[in-house]
Amino acid sequence: MDTHQIPSGPLRPILPLRRLLKEAEEATVDMLNDNPKVPAMTTPRENMMKIFRHEIPDWIPVTGHCDPYNQPNREGMDPDLAAALGEVRWGGTATVTFSRFLGLDIMDWYGMPVRITRRNVAVEETTEDDITTRVWHTPKGDLREIIRTCRDRTGAVSSNWTEHPVKGPEDLPALASIFEDEVIESDPDGIARTRERRELIGDDGLILGNIHGTPLGMMFRVYSGVAALAYLWADAPDALRDLFAVMERNYQQRLAIGVQSDIDIVVSVDDTSTTTISPAMFEACNLDLTDARADAAHAAGKLYFHHSCGHIRDLLQLYRRTKMDGVHAFTIPSIGNVTVADGRKALGNRITVMAGVQQLAGPLDDRAAVRESIHQMIREAEPWDHFILGVAGYPNRTMDQTKFVVDCCRELGGSPESNAKQPATTIAEG
Repeated sequence: MDTHQIPSGPLRPILPLRRLLKEAEEATVDMLNDNPKVPAMTTPRENMMKIFRHEIPDWIPVTGHCDPYNQPNREGMDPDLAAALGEVRWGGTATVTFSRFLGLDIMDWYGMPVRITRRNVAVEETTEDDITTRVWHTPKGDLREIIRTCRDRTGAVSSNWTEHPVKGPEDLPALASIFEDEVIESDPDGIARTRERRELIGDDGLILGNIHGTPLGMMFRVYSGVAALAYLWADAPDALRDLFAVMERNYQQRLAIGVQSDIDIVVSVDDTSTTTISPAMFEACNLDLTDARADAAHAAGKLYFHHSCGHIRDLLQLYRRTKMDGVHAFTIPSIGNVTVADGRKALGNRITVMAGVQQLAGPLDDRAAVRESIHQMIREAEPWDHFILGVAGYPNRTMDQTKFVVDCCRELGGSPESNAKQPATTIAEG
């Protein structure tokens, strides 16, 4: 039997019964004698780090995520959990609370500890009925943006631009001047808070330090929108590239400070998708840029992830050419357009696939079909040496539904608890 073909149960190779009994007996004797040879149980943090060393983990990590939008429905929620979550805020401890309640591995988002001040740019902001109007007064002219905050009855909150600040080529110098005007410094309080978060998480997981996406990604998400970016790409390519250079110098300064903090992984929140940019655009703008960011992270002993929560099938060959360590928020069909099997084939054996368990967002009426879909995704990731699952809270899903999906993941991928009950070995014998 191929030792990687494990149809169900914890992620452990199958050993001959005689050897299992012998190891169990030796472990028992060692524990009774308080012998230091007793192998320590692998921690969730170390188990995830095995993956980035391209080793087969003791169990497949299933990480949790909870933020103001990605939070579970409160219906039927355990009162203690509801009280602990409280009002979910960006930068709060909701991911840690959510993950520990479900017994998940922790991969917590946390902002880079930088302080931004401006010298010559002023911002005028007004908010009325969840509509925020912001006017940037710059040396190169004014820019206006309008942001609408959407509040779901479940408590989930999101923000969307109804007017982007850049409408045409004439606005590019003003946007560049905002980035040129910023003074970027280390924030001692932010560094201390990051250290406190590291202590809170301990060996239960890792901290992702999130930074802005690529300048190209920030344009379609924030500064221009997709339509205006398409015209700028065609009508003002040189001016657009000049702007991108200014923006990335700014982002690199932030990154240089952030990697000195207690984060483990840098994640560029790019929301990359071929529904917004083309592979040719990514290739022209982001290959060298991604390598420069990854180099900065690696030099500081950190990992580098690229957050891509869209349609990325036709981008994966380009990702493979970069130094990124992981594709964060890898999105399978039907929300995304690439399976885990095809993604692993396109990315090769170096880049980790961190796949969202999108089955939680889809229909849950046929639970047998949901379970099989999750198990199929996990089987496609064999031998699990660069694969992590991510379960986010969904406003339309209760904790009971979320727990069902987590249990489906653990049935095939194992868990810290099942690992603790097994002999400390990962080598199979015939």
